[in-house]
Amino acid sequence: MKKASGLSERTSDIILIVICTAVLLLVAYPLYYVVVASFSDPYEVYAGKTFLFPSGFTLDGYKAVFLNDGIVSGFLNSVKYTVIGTVFSVVMLYITAYPMAQRDLPGRKALSIFFLITMYFGGGLVPTYLVVKQTHLVGSMWALFLPGGVAVGNMIIVRNYFQNSIPRDLVEAAQIDGCSKFRTFVSVVIPLSMPILAVMVVFSMVAYWNDWFTALIYLGGKGSPLPLVMRNILIKSSATASQASTISGGYAELNKLTELLKFCSMIVAALPMLIVYPFVQKYFEKGFMAGAVKG
Repeated sequence: MKKASGLSERTSDIILIVICTAVLLLVAYPLYYVVVASFSDPYEVYAGKTFLFPSGFTLDGYKAVFLNDGIVSGFLNSVKYTVIGTVFSVVMLYITAYPMAQRDLPGRKALSIFFLITMYFGGGLVPTYLVVKQTHLVGSMWALFLPGGVAVGNMIIVRNYFQNSIPRDLVEAAQIDGCSKFRTFVSVVIPLSMPILAVMVVFSMVAYWNDWFTALIYLGGKGSPLPLVMRNILIKSSATASQASTISGGYAELNKLTELLKFCSMIVAALPMLIVYPFVQKYFEKGFMAGAVKG
């Protein structure tokens, strides 16, 4: 019998490597381009002279960013909000998802429907603001955390992970040995759920780090996080550049600085997350795929 023809294993590996490399370049190059553009003369960038290396190398954009008084305070505020918000959100996800993963939980189906409804229907910005105002949270950093403390989509992922990846026999064995439900949760469930914990930490960190709109609505300019500070710098520099149009030779330089600020602010705002992600990446795929399986 003639053996079916097909690609050799080596040829398949080469094709797969080429495809993965092409996808990597498509995904990574835009970020690399922003990095290169942040060190380049904006007019050189828009002229198409910047490709792999900076053209008209300059640090003026970064100097303008870091000389702003609000950058340091905005960075520290973002770190504070991200740490507190991430811890709060992950704790809320765990204490919500674990009971929902118990098939003998009374009213489990009704609670699931209740959570699902909140994924598709919301009161909107004005009713939410009125609720936050009536609870005296306007102006408080807790307005950034409490209204959206449980992300239902993430909760479902964590719940599915508990159902599918935590051996029921281990939980029952711990309870037979005399562990309370809380002790079982802390000593057995949490250590076995580190992959999905890492995924939820990354999701929460990115969400809180990039969130500027909630701070704009509820904080009223007090304790602004870094993304909001960056936004204000860009708005201010754009307005200044527009006003400089009446000054001889002033508009070109200010417009150049404004364009530089756009690129530099992207890098400054994204850099902390880019540094943190590699340390949790090894857990990311494993935890996300395990939690995404339907329970």
